[in-house]
Amino acid sequence: MKAHEIDYCIYGEEMQYVEIELDPQEIVVAESGSFMMMDAGIKMETIFGDGSQQQSGVLGKLLSAGKRMLTGESLFMTAYQNQNYGKSKVCFAAPYPGKIVAIDLTQYQGKFICQKDAFLCAAKGVSVGIEFQRKLGTGLFGGEGFIMQKIEGDGMAFVHAGGTLARKELRAGEVLKVDTGCIVGFSNTVEYDIEFVGGIKNSIFGGEGLFFATLRGPGIVYVQSLPFSRLASRIIASAPRAGGRGRDEGSLLGGLGNMLDGDNRF
Repeated sequence: MKAHEIDYCIYGEEMQYVEIELDPQEIVVAESGSFMMMDAGIKMETIFGDGSQQQSGVLGKLLSAGKRMLTGESLFMTAYQNQNYGKSKVCFAAPYPGKIVAIDLTQYQGKFICQKDAFLCAAKGVSVGIEFQRKLGTGLFGGEGFIMQKIEGDGMAFVHAGGTLARKELRAGEVLKVDTGCIVGFSNTVEYDIEFVGGIKNSIFGGEGLFFATLRGPGIVYVQSLPFSRLASRIIASAPRAGGRGRDEGSLLGGLGNMLDGDNRF
């Protein structure tokens, strides 16, 4: 195997973190801002690109960093190396409520495709790149654009999903229709496309968007119940406007609601 072999344990229910156990000189790489805690003797180092062993020279590192920039990620990642003589542990936390999924790439033919902000951490040697959607409709209306993230290699990787996680195993030819923002990731054998909802009433008044994703098996699909974009839009919609008033404040219903909630500021 090219990737480092790491042991792990996932803790928690709604706000999970993953504990990685490293043998001497083993390395795990993670997104900036995901670090939680670690044992003494583990060295942190900021690296350019994804730190995969497939990189060679300056050009390889530049290409790797460029791919990460296209997916909206930072040019840099952080590598954690165990410099102790015995085993040491380092932990990484999920960025918002949801589940952490352990992906053993050897069970996915060495490649797993996920939404571009799902990656959390991986064993050194795992490559984090981009996956272009070849179909125009998928790229324009797929929610994630033309670009999704691909994780390649033969080691362990960890991705994060919002809310409750559903794992679907599709048979050959079986189709699953999903809200475009609810896709966490899927195996390389799954075909991904976009379908128009159809119907004037559905399009104008449905409130669910004009398109949904169709995923055709065989393969594994992970679906999340709470995409971060949906959570963020609800928070923004409920945030106080300029002048200190929230969405419902200033209306009779808003005032009654505040009284019932115990908030007398109206």
